Amino acid sequence: MHWEWKNCPTAWKGTFAKGLYRVPTIILEAVASYDLWIWHAFFGCPGTLNDINVLDRSPVFQELYEGRAPKCKYVVNGRKYNIEYYLSDGIYPRWGTFVKSVPLPQSAKDRLFAERQEAVRKDVERAFGVLQSRFAIIRGPARNMERAELGMIMKVCIILHNMIVKDEAQHDRQRRTRFIRPCI
Repeated sequence: MHWEWKNCPTAWKGTFAKGLYRVPTIILEAVASYDLWIWHAFFGCPGTLNDINVLDRSPVFQELYEGRAPKCKYVVNGRKYNIEYYLSDGIYPRWGTFVKSVPLPQSAKDRLFAERQEAVRKDVERAFGVLQSRFAIIRGPARNMERAELGMIMKVCIILHNMIVKDEAQHDRQRRTRFIRPCI
């Protein structure tokens, strides 16, 4: 996600303002799950960087290496896995942790996989949208000058977002259990 930096210092504008947006932006890299929980966030890279350069600077794989990443276990085709995987598009490298879509799916099986994978990849985009809709301060251009302060603002918004997601999930569970009546 690119957050426009309206009051970017003039000396930094060349670093933060090229490419698609043509205005200074700061990048938020995030890993989110289908329930909108943001598991990982890395904020502060200049908007001129592409996804691979942001990934190169990100601590996401350092967390995985150090065992600080979320634990997960799943089974695919009868084989057990315990390493996290990240749904990505074709630009990312061929690493075991990235699951990319099939570029030109020909078979029905490949088309179904590509369709489902691309649908689920939209969860992180949805998480960005919900984050911005909840907090007006990150919906519009950042007006602060200090990059560190913008980082703290983003961090606080993500923490509050996750607290809301957790609270909403607890309320949903309570509502569902309230309506379950024992059959006699």
